[in-house]
Amino acid sequence: MRNSTTTFRIIHWGFFMMVLMTSFLTACQKNFDYEAYLFAYFVGNGPGQEAVHFAISEDGFNYRALNNNQPVISADTISSRGGVRDPHILRGEDGNFYMVLTDLYVPNDGWTNVAMVMLKSKDLIHWTHSIVNIPEAFPEKFSDVTRVWAPQTIFDEKNGKYMVYFSMLQPGGADIIYYSYANEDFTGLATEPEQLFFHPEGKSCIDGDIVKKDGKFHLFFKTEGHGNGIKKAVSDNLTEGYLMQDKYLQQTKEAVEGAGTFKLIGQDKYILMYDVYMKGRYQFTESTDLENFKVVDEKITMNFHPRHGCVIPITGKELERLIAKWGTMEALGFTGSNSKAVKSLNVVFNHEAGEIYLPVKNGANLASLDPQFTSFLGADFSPKGAQDFSNGPVNYTLRVEGVGEKQYKVIAAIDNNPVLDGYYADPEIIYSHKEGKYYLYPTSDGHDSWSGKYFEVFSSFNLVDWKNEGVILDLPKDVPWGPRNAWAPACIEKKTEEGYKYYYYFTAAQKIGVAVSDEPEGPFVDSGKPLIDWKPKGISGGQEIDPDVFHDPISGDDYLYWGNGYMAVVKLNGDMVSVDRSSLKVITPDRTFREGTEVFFRNGKYYFLWSEDVTRSPNYRVRYATSDSPTGPLNIPENNLILAKDASKGIYGTGHNSVIQIPGKDEWYIVYHRFNRPRGIKMGHRAGFHREVCIDRLEFDEEGAILPVEPTLKGINPL
Repeated sequence: MRNSTTTFRIIHWGFFMMVLMTSFLTACQKNFDYEAYLFAYFVGNGPGQEAVHFAISEDGFNYRALNNNQPVISADTISSRGGVRDPHILRGEDGNFYMVLTDLYVPNDGWTNVAMVMLKSKDLIHWTHSIVNIPEAFPEKFSDVTRVWAPQTIFDEKNGKYMVYFSMLQPGGADIIYYSYANEDFTGLATEPEQLFFHPEGKSCIDGDIVKKDGKFHLFFKTEGHGNGIKKAVSDNLTEGYLMQDKYLQQTKEAVEGAGTFKLIGQDKYILMYDVYMKGRYQFTESTDLENFKVVDEKITMNFHPRHGCVIPITGKELERLIAKWGTMEALGFTGSNSKAVKSLNVVFNHEAGEIYLPVKNGANLASLDPQFTSFLGADFSPKGAQDFSNGPVNYTLRVEGVGEKQYKVIAAIDNNPVLDGYYADPEIIYSHKEGKYYLYPTSDGHDSWSGKYFEVFSSFNLVDWKNEGVILDLPKDVPWGPRNAWAPACIEKKTEEGYKYYYYFTAAQKIGVAVSDEPEGPFVDSGKPLIDWKPKGISGGQEIDPDVFHDPISGDDYLYWGNGYMAVVKLNGDMVSVDRSSLKVITPDRTFREGTEVFFRNGKYYFLWSEDVTRSPNYRVRYATSDSPTGPLNIPENNLILAKDASKGIYGTGHNSVIQIPGKDEWYIVYHRFNRPRGIKMGHRAGFHREVCIDRLEFDEEGAILPVEPTLKGINPL
């Protein structure tokens, strides 16, 4: 009996110690000293684009591609079809990394496939792989599957196993998210797939992503073919009981897929990112509760264009290994400038040539300029401190630990374009006789899909140095009838017996409103209702946007112009906040007209300028016509293109302008926006809401014809 009891105690103690040690090791593994992030992704549907790519980040917001954005794992060596997509990596409880992929090559297979790829690694560099063909592995129930998409892995703490979940489609059915448990060596699936989520209406769901928070499992998924957005279901159990929350979580109206969620290191914040696949871009949102999400795209930078992927935290040693294997000078070196004298959004890096161009603000001392270079992951550079750029380029040496060093020739020059710091567009400019200076009223840009909700104003004495006077109209707070899409304003100064009044015409929710102030910098008070929320007779398309206000010096009347797809004009009543609809005319010049009417008067002629093409196009440009009347008819010159892109300078998307005359002089300037330089041309349609304001000289020939404007980097000299 003593021996049996002793044996039982020894076994019991040994089992207790094993459980304790396992718990201790698991706890240690879950508390890594994370220092960075790894982003795994693929890049497209074309030949060679369906493969695993890696990028790294220090903060979860700014990413740089490894291996020059080339695959880190060759797809044709691990897949049955020649392509892989939707990479998902899990850090295992045992310290290994587990990756799963969709086995699909779209150029050959379309959207039909039957397999996934399972990979395992100890170091994120070297991977073993296995292909799991679902019909072959589970012929009784799944021999006829036509899709096996977007697998992911999570550790089931109750069962102590790795659970792989993915969507499958069978003929006549919907895409359903299933789960199965991996075998011990992660080379296959050990259990027949079971349905994980039951859509209440039996509709298709794909791209599942599970996050555990506060004891609950949050399953994000795409509503495939019925809304094409991200919804969520929540359960207390990993493998059952998911209840759908019937609301979309994406913060865009565009179709999205591939939800990927990760927690920021050392913070109680989560990032939900997704693939805006029809637009070729990603969107990042932030949340503390996984219920409410805010777009943080303004914080995001990437030197690549990812498709459906995942982000995981990594340690400093893991980061070093990845850099040593796939790091490059171009990706990990100079990233920008923190100098207040430098236009940081316009720094040009030519890594291949080893050159950097620093556009410097008016008034900066080129003989003593400290660029205050920023670098990715703390790369070192020399010399440091202020340098003399007044006599030509300065040579810098960049050193990236684990990668090497490179020489750069750095050039600095005064560039007065763009004239405003930040993203702004659709500029309107006036001269205030009351204040004796110029005021610039732009669209506040940089907001996803033109979703800005407020207007700002800037002032200047010399047209070069501009001061931000702040927000003058906040649509959600000040304009209840139009709380969104703050676009393309116009303004006019009127002298009255009581003093000066300023009338501000603006676009809100694709309607035109008017607000009034006693000062050019506001605050402006909305009239309380739209001024233009109707289409002229005979017009069925287009939008009621882009107002322009013009005072006719001949008749003394004031006119309002507007329209996208058509140009309309109507006389303003004496109160300046209502119109005489009996005077309405549609005077669309020709098929080149898109939007952005601008009218001015010079030497007995009325000039009408407009923008051609769309604002997201590199070919957005300005044309003009003339007239003997502020209401037409318009005379269109044979060569009426006056402002267009200059690819040799990296200037694109030049359009939506206003014009200013220097008081008392026949001296004119055109104020317009362009794509951000140099990044805009590589941003796709997003360039259309990452624009910047420029000013160049506007000149005429002896007959009054407008001469073509050369868009410049240098801009104009201060007045």
